[in-house]
Amino acid sequence: MNDLQPLFPSLPATDTPLFIAGPCSAETEEQTLATARALADAGVGIFRAGLWKPRTRPGGFEGVGAEGLPWLRRVQRETGMRTATEVATREHVAAALDGGVDLLWIGARTTGDPFAMQEIADALAGHDVPVLVKNPASPDLELWIGALQRLYNAGVRRLGAIHRGFSSLDRGDYRNPPLWALPIELRRRMPRLPLLCDPSHIAGRRELVAPLAQQALDLGFDGLVVEAHRAPDQAWSDSEQQLAPAALCDLRRALVVRRTDTTAEPLATLRERIDRTDDELVALIARRMAIAREIGTLKRARGLAVLQPRRYEELLARRAAQAEERGMSAAFMRRLLQVIHEESIRQQMEE
Repeated sequence: MNDLQPLFPSLPATDTPLFIAGPCSAETEEQTLATARALADAGVGIFRAGLWKPRTRPGGFEGVGAEGLPWLRRVQRETGMRTATEVATREHVAAALDGGVDLLWIGARTTGDPFAMQEIADALAGHDVPVLVKNPASPDLELWIGALQRLYNAGVRRLGAIHRGFSSLDRGDYRNPPLWALPIELRRRMPRLPLLCDPSHIAGRRELVAPLAQQALDLGFDGLVVEAHRAPDQAWSDSEQQLAPAALCDLRRALVVRRTDTTAEPLATLRERIDRTDDELVALIARRMAIAREIGTLKRARGLAVLQPRRYEELLARRAAQAEERGMSAAFMRRLLQVIHEESIRQQMEE
């Protein structure tokens, strides 16, 4: 993907890094315009609003559909902002293009469906419109890259990615845990691809949006997609993660944009990334130890031995093979797992 083009070559300096904001859903014309005007006053250059809303379960608000396209036209005329909406089918693509939407994004559920992605790619062939692809709900980097490649093969050159976190049974503090290692690996493998972060969907709660946004910029993301609503508590979808326009202004003012030129303290930048990765690693190991303690309790209740040699050997062999596939030494992985396993056994025996 060496011939990718800028998403918007002539964006004003105030949108560097790229900043996209707007409500989860366009609910009414009045709500859409009121939110857009407030965000335009805050200096936002790209207004996002969902028209088609694929919900996890039926019965919720599923969007106004094409009825909202004239509302986005009014946003363009009256505020000067560009507009963006999500598409999930070829019909959505056709309607959005006919309606003059400036930017399209593809949601996590759609990214995870190669059939849907190919349908959208075919519908976009021959059209010069920027397209952003959210990561799939599952932590599957190849699926994410495959979705991007389908669009690229269809001729889309104004292409970018959005990191919105991943579904997990163990969510911790977040609606969709970020698993930063995956977008970082995407950046390594596709260094020319613009990479944005959606801290709203990662957070699930508005008080977590700002720190996640700063963390994304610290990790070198090229921009942010933030959900904002004129009255967040009254929003028809995802009310808990949306910011009021005033809160969005505060967030933008507080963000620190790090220097990105490659000659500016490269070692310090890399060390910062290492530190953040190590923080994640410690948290993951702590979670593993907590599970090990649960296993220890269960083994005692059932009269099972703490050490299960066959299971341990299978684990070592499987993880060593995975390490080699990812460019690491199998011997290193075995040593690392031996240390982790020893601590797991110790914690199980102390319970």
